[in-house]
Parts: sequence; structure tokens; C-alpha cells
Amino acid sequence: MVNTGMQLISFTCAVTGWIMAIAVTALPQWKVTAFIGSNILTSEIVWQGIWMNCIYQTTGHMQCKTYDSMLALPPDIQAARALMCIAIFLGWLSCTVSCCGMKCTTCAGDDRHAKAGIALSGGVLFILTGLCVLVPVSWTANSVVQDFYNPNVPLQNKRELGQAIYLGWVAAVILMISGAVLSSTCPHFEREGYRRGYMGRSFANSRPSASDPPKPITNSSLPLKEYV
Repeated sequence: MVNTGMQLISFTCAVTGWIMAIAVTALPQWKVTAFIGSNILTSEIVWQGIWMNCIYQTTGHMQCKTYDSMLALPPDIQAARALMCIAIFLGWLSCTVSCCGMKCTTCAGDDRHAKAGIALSGGVLFILTGLCVLVPVSWTANSVVQDFYNPNVPLQNKRELGQAIYLGWVAAVILMISGAVLSSTCPHFEREGYRRGYMGRSFANSRPSASDPPKPITNSSLPLKEYV
């Protein structure tokens, strides 16, 4: 019962992290305008995502434009596109595999060995999904920080970390922790059964050692006394 509850909680958290990863992929707030310099008041804010650029004005009007050429994009954005798409696919696959391996489902019948292996595979896939989210988010954050402290970059081209970066870090952590917990809830009945069987076979096959025949009691070492 404890393992079943932990599986449900970890699976729910993993699905939540997967949905957050989808939101991170679609959001344009990966890089935002840095308010530095003498003029801190601006009428528009620039958002840069992995799929589009958006300009948000203080009046509430926003314009977005997708990138015209994929090959002209920086390497971090190209890698972020590929890895985030892979993360979304792995998240969907992880949810499907984990559902089949959970104790509360009827998939795989009553075969505990198969269900434990399926649940373990689902947890590992969730961990890989979290890594696929963590790599592009951290790479983009590193490039933003380097450009921000680079004196050769003009002030109007400097950017700061957007909300999507922080949301991506949270999603990656949730996915990896949930995957680890989901993998740890699998019972290790195979190893225990092997040990029990081995112990049973060792005791069953062991032959009792031939006991030495009883030795006659001798009184040679004891003083002889006569009793009347």
C-alpha cells in the first residue's frame, strides 16, 4: 500500500513536470530586456524564445514574430529546440510506460516481475526527460549571463533570464526527483527470492557430516579410589 501511494504521488508530480516542460517550450520569455543604463524607463519589453520574438508594450499591445530561418539561429536556440522536442516525446512515452507498470493498473496481468520492470523503465525515462529539459535551459542561461557581463555587447542587446528559464529548472528537478522515486518504489522481490531459493537449496543439498563415533570413557587419567 505504501509503494502504491508513492507511485501515485510520484507519477502525478512527473506528469505535472512534463506539462510544465511543454509550457516552457511554448513560452517566449527565455530572454527578456535588461533594464540597465541611464534610461531605466522604456515603453516596450522584448521577449526572446526558442520559437519566436515578442515585443510587449506598456499599453498592453503585444506583437510576436516567428523566426524566419532555423539555420541562422544561435547554437543554443537550435539545441534548445531539439532537446525540448525530445523531452516532450520522452515525457509522453514515460507517462504511457509508467501507467502500464503501476500497481493500481491491470496492465501486464498479475506478473509482478513484468510490472516492476515496466515501472522501473518509466522512472528512468522520466529522469531522461528531466535531463533533456535541464540541458537547454542551463545552456541558454549560461549564454545570457556571459553576454550580460561581456563589455563588447551593446547595452540594448543585453538580456536577462526570463520566467521560462526558472520554470524550466523547476520542471527538470520535478521530473528527475519523481522519476527517481518512481524507480525506487519497485519491489526487489527478484533478488530476495533468489536469496531464499539459494538458501533453501544450500540447506537442502548439504549433507550432514559424519559424526565421530562415541569414545569410551576411560578412567586412566583419574585416580582410582576404593569405596567400601
